[in-house]
Amino acid sequence: MYSTQVLQYLKKHGQQADWEIAAGMDLEISTVRSTLISLSERGEISSCSVTKFINGKPVEGLLCRIAGTIPPAAPGRKAAVKPLQ
Repeated sequence: MYSTQVLQYLKKHGQQADWEIAAGMDLEISTVRSTLISLSERGEISSCSVTKFINGKPVEGLLCRIAGTIPPAAPGRKAAVKPLQ
């Protein structure tokens, strides 16, 4: 039901947690989680479970992104590659 809207949201905003998607789309977290689970089963998104501590209390959720996409590299210096001997 909300699959296309969630996919469009992830394409626009990149990797997001389920609580961020729910807040951004103004939906209930249970609706977003069930949609994410169905999208993951179809192979349209990649997801993993995460635990974030907010004010010392653990909050569990799903971290999701469009399947097959790689987040951009973090800015800053990169480690030098050492040649093989």
